[in-house]
Amino acid sequence: MADISWPSSLYGFILKDGFRESPPDNVLRTEMDVGPAKLRRRSTAAVRTFSVDMFFSKAMVATFETFYVTTSKYGSLAFNYKSPRTETELEHRFASVPAYIKRDNGYVVSFKLELMP
Repeated sequence: MADISWPSSLYGFILKDGFRESPPDNVLRTEMDVGPAKLRRRSTAAVRTFSVDMFFSKAMVATFETFYVTTSKYGSLAFNYKSPRTETELEHRFASVPAYIKRDNGYVVSFKLELMP
């Protein structure tokens, strides 16, 4: 497990349609001149990706920003994060730079995570 964890105060704010999970794309497909394509596994350690949209107040955005910039060193460090689907805490890291969208009395923060193999 990672040495740092997702801030506990930021759990529970995923928007209704704001969580998408994709299984790893771990198959290499090679088209043949004749017959079916050949398929093979790329590696034994595939990465599962997640897209997350969360609604935060201005104060929560500051907490998130501190976690992203300082604690995870701009997303370069892996951290423990509890998956909304499986409810298990596993090691993740940021797979994209977060985006902030102003909404009413807060912000929608969108980012991608990847589950470390």
